[in-house]
Amino acid sequence: MLGKLAELILFGIAPLALGGLLMPGAALAEEVEIVGEVSYRERIALPPNAVLTVQLADVSLADAPASVIAEQTIDPAGQVPIKFKLLFDSAVIRPQVNYAVQARITVDNKLWFINDERHSVDPTKREPVQLVLRKVDQDAAPPPAPTLFDTTWLAEDIGGKGVIDDAQTTLSIAEDGSVTGRGGCNGYFSQATIDGEKITFGKAGSTMMACPDAIMDQERRFHEALEKTASFRFNDEGKLFLVDAQGKDLARFSNEG
Repeated sequence: MLGKLAELILFGIAPLALGGLLMPGAALAEEVEIVGEVSYRERIALPPNAVLTVQLADVSLADAPASVIAEQTIDPAGQVPIKFKLLFDSAVIRPQVNYAVQARITVDNKLWFINDERHSVDPTKREPVQLVLRKVDQDAAPPPAPTLFDTTWLAEDIGGKGVIDDAQTTLSIAEDGSVTGRGGCNGYFSQATIDGEKITFGKAGSTMMACPDAIMDQERRFHEALEKTASFRFNDEGKLFLVDAQGKDLARFSNEG
């Protein structure tokens, strides 16, 4: 039996615990973890019935619910800083996919704290995560409707391929239609024609600096998105979407002020 086992291992075949065989080249899944802490800046204590929920999610798809990879619910939450641990199967992590850790604290199913900025992570690096949540004002008036003009819009996704966090791609449109921003590497300028929710961008001029290939690719995809844009829209979270003539989302932006 020992000789047969050695022969199987020599040819890349290992026996499974239940007596089955793992075909050559296949890999066993590995359970891995992301650990971290959740806190907030307000000097207030949480009530004893507070609940913390932390998730690792695939946030690659624009204007679609995030796909949850791992989740931990801590009930009762206790007091900050609150430690958490997210366990997941390494086999579900895919290259070139955007992942983020998100958290919320609820009391009697009412939202008290949430992270209002994306906290992107690379699950393969397993680096500790520090999340600082923002208090939700239950009595606050609803936020004003988003406006296209005189706002710096920061790209969160271009063509469904995400963006490089350190290479900010921005878009600013004045009421006279003048357009400025950064493509990721170079500054640019253009002119927009706007009619209701319809919008088109003229050919952009830009500086001529060279950056790493990945940043230049992001900048190229951004300018291609501007050229194809036929309309815009906002979602319920106030994010801006540039849309082509067929109704397909080309880019998604958050409001940077």
